Amino acid sequence: MPPDFAAYDTQPWTAAYGTSIPRELPAPRYRNLAALLHSACSRHADKKAFTAVVPNGMNGSLSYRQVGEYSDAFATYLRQVCGLQPGDRVAVQLPNGLAYPVVAFGVLKAGCVLVNTNPLYTASEMAHQFKDAGVRVLVIVDMFVDKLPEVLPQTGVERVVLAGVSEMFPTIPKLIVRGVQKVWSRVLPPVPDLGRPVQRLAEALRAGAAATQPGQVQAWAEALQPADLAALQYTGGTTGVSKGAMLSHANLLANIDQVLAMGQSHMGPDECVLTALPLYHIFAFTANLLVFFDIGGRNILIPSPRPVQNLQRAIENYPITWITGVNTLFNGLMNEEWFTAYPPRQLKAAIAGGTALHRAVAARWELITSTRIAEGFGLTECSPLVSFNPLSGESRPDSIGVPVPGTEVRLVDDAGAPVPPGEPGELIVRGPQVMRGYWQQPQETQRVLKDGWLYTGDVAVMDADGYFRIVDRKKDLVLVSGFNVYPNEVEDALAQMDAVLEAAVVGVPDPVTGEAVRAYIVRNPEVPGELTREAVIAHCKTCLTDYKIPKSIVFRDELPKTPVGKILRKDLKVEVQAEFSKR
Repeated sequence: MPPDFAAYDTQPWTAAYGTSIPRELPAPRYRNLAALLHSACSRHADKKAFTAVVPNGMNGSLSYRQVGEYSDAFATYLRQVCGLQPGDRVAVQLPNGLAYPVVAFGVLKAGCVLVNTNPLYTASEMAHQFKDAGVRVLVIVDMFVDKLPEVLPQTGVERVVLAGVSEMFPTIPKLIVRGVQKVWSRVLPPVPDLGRPVQRLAEALRAGAAATQPGQVQAWAEALQPADLAALQYTGGTTGVSKGAMLSHANLLANIDQVLAMGQSHMGPDECVLTALPLYHIFAFTANLLVFFDIGGRNILIPSPRPVQNLQRAIENYPITWITGVNTLFNGLMNEEWFTAYPPRQLKAAIAGGTALHRAVAARWELITSTRIAEGFGLTECSPLVSFNPLSGESRPDSIGVPVPGTEVRLVDDAGAPVPPGEPGELIVRGPQVMRGYWQQPQETQRVLKDGWLYTGDVAVMDADGYFRIVDRKKDLVLVSGFNVYPNEVEDALAQMDAVLEAAVVGVPDPVTGEAVRAYIVRNPEVPGELTREAVIAHCKTCLTDYKIPKSIVFRDELPKTPVGKILRKDLKVEVQAEFSKR
């Protein structure tokens, strides 16, 4: 007898769409991303597209017209000067700044494949990604050029382009930023002999502009097919060796339209989004860069959001209407006196993703800003958005919302059979935003893609209204005497304590119960008094059943995180493994 998926096939979540969200995803508006970019630059030519703000308040801006001209020039540089062909891979290793959209859009317009790379990667991480992707051209921030003599001989990179943090700033602010950099702990290193051509971005743009023929870049765009590969977006490596998710033009275009379907009724012609999350991460790449560029919004780019004070000038000086972030970013902002005293006055909403949003953080944010944090769920393999909380109607802070239009979601047990509403099961997804597969890894692709369904590895619960709640990652489950303990639930309980700034929960070996719960906690320095183990346990007893209460508690000054602020439980698990292997 076939599995009964009736509870999901009836799509109970569409009732939450109301009148503002379409039941079906409309037909694609563009053939490829290059066509979208050309259209946006034409429609919004005289508006400001990007403003980059560095910690000392210096800034630079680009209009849509300038972004169009510069990215056309970079596309021509790649095709005519570097000799790249459609489908060739270009690695972009830049922080948030004016250079990033120019380069990334140029790669897409050239019909090449964008390989987003974290600027803080180690030499070994860079070598793995560049070699795995078959990168031919690398665009890298000049602060880290000294890593390249070790990296490049292990790769097929043929040419390097250097860009600065203050690239495309006006002359005086650029000189001030360069002066500040000289007193930073990391002085700009000299450019070593790399045995291959090295150019500054400004030189590359001049060369591209000189080689541009009328209508040439548009012709390249017209040749691109929807199924052509647009980006190799490498997973964060939280589940092992980093893999390249193959995202097509059609994948990303569909996800842009899915984001707009959920939120466009709340968006006007003059939106201003604060982009503190790195654009090389899929969350900010789609939600901040592509979506707001499409609608003619202004992106306020923050090269480094740490410390969180780096956001102060941007929030105070620009009419921020949207903020995207992760739980740690929102929590950090609310521990800043300047933010709580003067929250952004024109803010419409904040968008949370990347990791679980704690109920206490959501409630405090709404109290301080008089706006809600709308939580969504996504993953690299889905371009990334899968579900989102509608911005109108009832606020459900524990929920990741409902599937976006055009997306099918089911929850299954280990045998692939459906679980009823209210019961936890692995979340599987099918829709136009789901990746083509992992780059050159057919076995990994077959493991997660089955009959068109992506098996996410996330455990979720669906309620009777079709709203979903992530329970946790399957691999993070802690088994205490045969009982399932989901770290997210314990972390959420800990977050309710004002004296807890951050917390992470993992399992540790236990001779009696098999595993036990351990909590790693960072104390909140703004709360007077010393947070003790006894106080934590006493609090947990008020909201958790006995077997979920942490048996051991470790206080830390900080917790390991990804560049976007997701706490890395896997790093803590490695520590636990090393600790118990010595016993």
